[in-house]
Amino acid sequence: MRIVRACIYPKDIQRITGRNERYGRKLLNDIKAHFGKKSYQFITAEEFAEYSGIKTDIVMQYLESTS
Repeated sequence: MRIVRACIYPKDIQRITGRNERYGRKLLNDIKAHFGKKSYQFITAEEFAEYSGIKTDIVMQYLESTS
């Protein structure tokens, strides 16, 4: 079984949504605020999926294909 990274970066959001990387940075900050995280903490694939409404399976498949 291949290990897939667990955290989401702005570039991932750009590729998933088709929006620009700046939008990805803003969305990550919004997600951090939603979950009460500090600025230096990471957002997991599960948190991104929950916030965005995209199924976790789809996000994980995307991360597997880009790793």
